[in-house]
Amino acid sequence: MLKKTVTTLVFTVSLALSNDTFLHQFFNNKVCDQVLENDGYFKTCYDYKVKGAKYVAYTIDGSLANSNNIEERPRFYPDKNIPPKYRGEYSDYTNNRYGMDRGHMAEDASFDYSQRSLKAVYVLSNITPQHSTVNRDKKAWAGVERFGRALATKMGKVDVLNGVIYSNNPKRIGHNQIAIPDAFWKMYYNQERNYQRCFYFENKVIIDPSKNISDYEVACEKLNGKSNY
Repeated sequence: MLKKTVTTLVFTVSLALSNDTFLHQFFNNKVCDQVLENDGYFKTCYDYKVKGAKYVAYTIDGSLANSNNIEERPRFYPDKNIPPKYRGEYSDYTNNRYGMDRGHMAEDASFDYSQRSLKAVYVLSNITPQHSTVNRDKKAWAGVERFGRALATKMGKVDVLNGVIYSNNPKRIGHNQIAIPDAFWKMYYNQERNYQRCFYFENKVIIDPSKNISDYEVACEKLNGKSNY
């Protein structure tokens, strides 16, 4: 069995908590250098040291996610709410040697129902270096995002929490030295239906194209205070 190493997490994965209480574990001044509200579309816990997101939370509204589907995508843009020395630029990702894409944490396909919502997710504080084979694979990250939209359509809405895992000494890209995460996880939950499902992805080339999104599923409670699973 492949052993996956992750940074120790200190939260309690419990749907018994109210959503505000649950999310406060991730979005507070002790965990985040800055909490970004992004016009209310999604929330970002931003870390100055890695110059990237640690957590991103949002809700997929099933009635909106498939309502318009704007095809023309905005340009990426720097987050001017973050001090310049701690933020990334579009050029940091260009021709990087590690095969990293500009990976959305709050995905564009769930917010393409209006120009304003779509533009919001193209801010670079919502973008993380994500290996191209993870980001684009319809059976990996892209597939799990599509699964979330299908869940929201079925349930009416689904809440999403993304976690970004960094090593103590991460590789970096670009002039601004943006840290490359070791891994990502995504939690879908709907408290009214007592629903919860989690997925974990190592941020490296996918060498087994036969995998499906179910192969990346993990028990949510294994994200609770564990250094590995």
